[in-house]
Amino acid sequence: MKNIKRSFWGFLIVLTGLWLAADSPISTPFQFFALRSSLINYTGIIGIGVMSVAMILAIRPVFFEPYLGGLDKMYRLHKWLGITGLVFAVTHWLWTQAPKWLSGLGLIERPARHGSAPEQTVAIFQYFQSQRGLAEGLGEWAFYAAVVLIVLALVKWFPYRHFFKTHRLLAVAYLALVFHSVVLMKYSYWSEIIAPLMAVLMAAGSAAALGVLFRKVGKSRQAVGLVSDLTYHEHIEVLEVIIQLKGRWSGHKAGQFAFIRFNEKEEPHPFTITSSWKDDGRLFFIIKNLGDYTKTLHDTLKIGTPVKVEGPYGEFTFSSNKPRQIWVGGGIGITPFIARMKHLAKHPDGKIIDLFHTTTVFDEEAINLLKRDAKEANIQLHILVDARDGLLTAERICQAVPKWKTSDIWFCGPGGFGRALRQDFTALGLYADDFHQELFDMR
Repeated sequence: MKNIKRSFWGFLIVLTGLWLAADSPISTPFQFFALRSSLINYTGIIGIGVMSVAMILAIRPVFFEPYLGGLDKMYRLHKWLGITGLVFAVTHWLWTQAPKWLSGLGLIERPARHGSAPEQTVAIFQYFQSQRGLAEGLGEWAFYAAVVLIVLALVKWFPYRHFFKTHRLLAVAYLALVFHSVVLMKYSYWSEIIAPLMAVLMAAGSAAALGVLFRKVGKSRQAVGLVSDLTYHEHIEVLEVIIQLKGRWSGHKAGQFAFIRFNEKEEPHPFTITSSWKDDGRLFFIIKNLGDYTKTLHDTLKIGTPVKVEGPYGEFTFSSNKPRQIWVGGGIGITPFIARMKHLAKHPDGKIIDLFHTTTVFDEEAINLLKRDAKEANIQLHILVDARDGLLTAERICQAVPKWKTSDIWFCGPGGFGRALRQDFTALGLYADDFHQELFDMR
């Protein structure tokens, strides 16, 4: 989380600093419309800047995963940038519209508009001047569309299958806003660093937007295969799926996940890979019934069903220099730990590991399999059933693992549970970077 916070605020600070170097928001004597003009430019710069980076992250560039902590963290940054873009776009629109409203009420008098670009402007900028009316109109309608689409993306009750389709339309709105920004960018900015930087960001964002529209996202990381085995555990509503890949797969590390498309009519969904890589083309997944899509899979999937798998993604790979590790898997969050145990059974790393698994439903068969994996990997397993044992807390973990201060903690499970554990452990003195959490929320 620390890296994405630094990236987010660092980007905003850099853009703000470069804008200040190119513009002077305060005039002497003070003039309201001069300030308004500067703030329109500033909110426009920040708005299209964060949208450009958000668009780049939307194509899942694995290059940034090691720096930002994995695709799950990249999507969190993507979300923050989208919200920031929405705020600045609304502010930008208000600064353009408010004087019209105030003037219509007779509260202020609008100054006359003067001239166009300086005489020494090159032909391309003279062309931009001729397109101002189109850019303003197109930008306004693109703004309205972007607001609606971003709000829909943030509303959790909006179905994922509809969200995926409507969210793609943001690429169209973004391209219209790029045209708006290029045409209306203040001419003097081109003699400073800010305009060339924005040009690079918008060019990269536009390329990403085209990739989204032409469905090229993750294309180079896709493999095809067939469902080779299915096991449904009705008591805990969990489906085990084994996929036999036909295409090339680069391999994966325990703890990583992949996007799976079981049906061409459905969008791909992310699932943790629960098997270690043996170079045999087989991938195992454990899928919990958690929504409209997953609850139908045990009825619709059949052995032989063709699938597309995209990945692997994620940095939840248990890499650390600590002699001990504490793992906490809440509910279906146990999946990355299953994969790691299977890997350690064949390739032990010498670490002392305690695994805490909390569950609301006790399934003897599933727990016995978990115990077998833990024994083969030489891991101390702690099973807690909520109704029987109560909630797992940092205090209980510390009591069970007296040497917890020599450990780092790996958590996968409900977000609120993870935040509570992180807060309690950092209060006890755990270094924040030693608490690793998968943010398995892709919107």
